[in-house]
Parts: sequence; C-alpha cells; structure tokens
Amino acid sequence: MNFHETMEGREGMKIVDFNHSHVPMAMEIAIGNYELEQLQVQILPKVKSVPDLTQFADNQLGVAAFEGDRMIGYLCAYYPREDAFGTTMVRGTFTPIHAHGVISDSSYHRDRIYSLLYQGAAQKWVKEGIRSHGIALYAHDKDPIHSFFYNGFGLRCIDAIRSLDDIPSEITSAHLEEAELEYCVVPKNEWRLLLEHHNALITHLGNSPTFMHFDIMDEDELYRRTGEDTRYYAAKARGNYIAYVKISSEGENFVTEFKDMMNISGAYCDPKYRGIGVYHNLLIFLMKELKREGYQLLGVDCESFNPTARGFWLKYFTEYTHSVVRRIDDKAIQLG
Repeated sequence: MNFHETMEGREGMKIVDFNHSHVPMAMEIAIGNYELEQLQVQILPKVKSVPDLTQFADNQLGVAAFEGDRMIGYLCAYYPREDAFGTTMVRGTFTPIHAHGVISDSSYHRDRIYSLLYQGAAQKWVKEGIRSHGIALYAHDKDPIHSFFYNGFGLRCIDAIRSLDDIPSEITSAHLEEAELEYCVVPKNEWRLLLEHHNALITHLGNSPTFMHFDIMDEDELYRRTGEDTRYYAAKARGNYIAYVKISSEGENFVTEFKDMMNISGAYCDPKYRGIGVYHNLLIFLMKELKREGYQLLGVDCESFNPTARGFWLKYFTEYTHSVVRRIDDKAIQLG
C-alpha cells in the first residue's frame, strides 16, 4: 500500500490511500458530520445513511487519516472531468458533502486533520492533471471552512433549504395590480416561450462579477436539459411570461433526494418587473402548490458570486453547504 505519513506527537497521524476496507468507517463519520450540521439547520431531513462510498475507493483518488488503528478522517473525490465548472480546457474534480469527514474527538484539531488530508489528496490529483479542486462543506462546520480557506479555496456555490410549513404572505401593491399579473404552472408545450428568459439568464451569468460562460440555447437544447419530473412555474403580465422558476426532484447533493423535497434548478425575472414583488409572489405560489401536493421541503442552490441570486434566495432559505474551489497553476502540473 502506498502511504503518505505525517508524524506528530508521540503516536503520530498516518495518511493512507482510501480503500474498500475504509468505506464503512468513513460512512459512519459522514453521518456524524451531517448530524452536526442538522443541529444548526434543524429543518434538514433526518437520514439513516449516506450514499455508498465504494466508487471513491475504486477511483483511488482519496486518502484517509488514522490515529493508531482508528480512522479519524477521510477525503475523496469524483472521477475527474474535462472543462470542469464551466472552465475550458481544465480538468477538475469535486468532493460532495458525503465524500469527506473528520471526527470531533481526536487528539488532533479537526482543521489540522483536514489540511493534512488535502495535502495527501491534492498530491494525487495534481499528478493526474487535475487543476480545479472543488469541495462541498457544511455551512456551519467552521473547522473545514477554516482549513480550506487557508489552503487557497474560495466560495463558489451555496445549497440552501426551507420548510413549506411556514410560507410568507404575498405582497400586494398598486404596481402589481397594474401589471395584471397571474401565476401558473407552464404546460410543456409552452416551455419554448421561456427560451428568451433562459438566454437572458445565460447572458447575465456571463457578465461581471459572475463571469460564467454558457452557450446560448435553442429550443431543442431547452427541452434536452429537462428530466421527466421537471416543472416550470411562471408569472405572466398581460398574457406574456415575465418570470419563471424551474424545479425538479434532485439537486446537487444527497439531501436533495429526500422524497418529500423538491429543488429549484433555475430562475429568472425580467428586469422591468423586479423590485415590486413579482418574484416574491411567484415563489409563494410555487410553495403553496407544492405543500398542497404533500411536499415538506424546498431546496435551492446558487453561485455565491452572483449577488442578485444570493441576495434573493438567502432571504427565504437557510444555507447548509458552502462549495469552495481552488485552481492550481498550470506550471505546477508541468513541474509535477
């Protein structure tokens, strides 16, 4: 076995390659870390297990930390992909919230364990030409946030959640009445009428300060990017669509797969109708419809560096993950 060893104190901490024998221990740590976040965000659903970690032993990109015979932490990552996170010609990998964890009762401080785990894992990743490293952290777990910040990572994406048991009131105003607004579920044969707004969102994301490039969509691409459970809710002014929310049953992490939860995967409002309560009321309409169907929770994710989205969603939702990213200099790959 290939070991990366770091000796500290009398006993020493050992960083080793993550393998199949480590999977059960790692999954127990993952559950413990999730339960810690659940203490802070109590509307998170109760879970009995996390997704199986076998694939992370298969790809040999992970490491584990041991104090004696006891696993005290682990850090794994998905198989790399090209053009990661929308960055052209960059190979990247991502660590979801269940693919890492550190116990809270070791003789080593948790942020130190995370730093040593990243040192061992990053050595593997860079040797594989992986220059973009992303990891999802629990928003209220300060130790890994501190560790990865000091290791050169910056915030990129936020997952947030809310209950459907406490839905805010609608906004009423003369401006809304004058616009002759109505809220509806968009039939599939009218999704094409939202194409202009989809492309306006793409243009918005390409501008400062977000700088995320996506190709403009045509009608075929719009329909290809939808699943069987995709739904659109929209606001109309005088018969024309002016805002939409796209939802589906799955989001960006295992929490979003909870059977009584739906997830927002896209949203846009015509700038001419912002600031008067249109989107607030569209969100209220959506939540009431989902609650009537028996759903309990609603999730959303957004880029942290998109101030329009971040400012709106965090008024209504509680964040529970922070995904952070580090880009490795090309010269490091050449030297490695």
